[in-house]
Amino acid sequence: MSRHLEVGERIVRTEALHGGITAEMRRLTIGTRDGGTRDLVLRTFVDVEHADDWLNREADALTLLTGTGVPAPGLVAVDPTAAHCEYPSLLMIHLAGRTVLDDEGLETRVPLLARQLVAIHALRPAERPREYVAWTTADTVVTPKGADAVAWAAAIDVIREPAPPYEGRFLHRDFQPGNVLFDVSPQRPAGARITGVVDWAATSWGPADLDVAHCSTNLALLHGPAWGQRFAEAYEGAGGMLAATASERLYWRVRDGLACSEEVQLVAQPWREAGRTELTTRAVEERLDAYVTSLMDTLG
Repeated sequence: MSRHLEVGERIVRTEALHGGITAEMRRLTIGTRDGGTRDLVLRTFVDVEHADDWLNREADALTLLTGTGVPAPGLVAVDPTAAHCEYPSLLMIHLAGRTVLDDEGLETRVPLLARQLVAIHALRPAERPREYVAWTTADTVVTPKGADAVAWAAAIDVIREPAPPYEGRFLHRDFQPGNVLFDVSPQRPAGARITGVVDWAATSWGPADLDVAHCSTNLALLHGPAWGQRFAEAYEGAGGMLAATASERLYWRVRDGLACSEEVQLVAQPWREAGRTELTTRAVEERLDAYVTSLMDTLG
């Protein structure tokens, strides 16, 4: 760590950051030679399979994003094989702002999220990231207890079909409110400006619908099923292009919703730690059921 500090600098404070699922995050306050401070973030993978792959992908993404206008952390250093650190780690510049997961102000934040995602999808890197990988199969879906069995069976049948053709885009792949930082200064209403997008370890190449579907699922679980549909509308309103037909758009949204069924507990825990204590695993399962059912209702 010290090798990446300026001469005369030292770590004066560390703080655990909450909200992540796969990695431990620590904010490091660095004392500078002139008596001031600056902040870095250390992202550490402890007992995570393929940690080197995740970290290399994130380092590549942060390097690519430099100078693009997308507010991503600046890369300081990466140690994907734990050659210098106790565990595989990545060091990056700390971004101002914080995640905002409350219902209040959502009307303002959703269009901002949509515009930010359109800007990400507009990137045309000289070297494409790897092709996206599906996060679920028809055989691994976990139907929630008490769910609408008919709707879920129909949804599972949707993803048994081959993926629709698509025009590839640069994807964040985990774009959702937990990975977006907002300005929360007293002079500005909470959530009125995005200051950063974090966690680029799953960066991929694939259909814009996949990122939109993922954010839609998260909004539906955080704030209610109707917000999933509203985000897709906001994305198109911001100039984003989705799949041409309703059935193609449905495929991607259903695929992401069903993928979430396998990790509801993992998804809900950081939300509760962030203050949304009412979002128990059961409550999130019920919202997921309502969301998947609403998607299938669009088929008539």
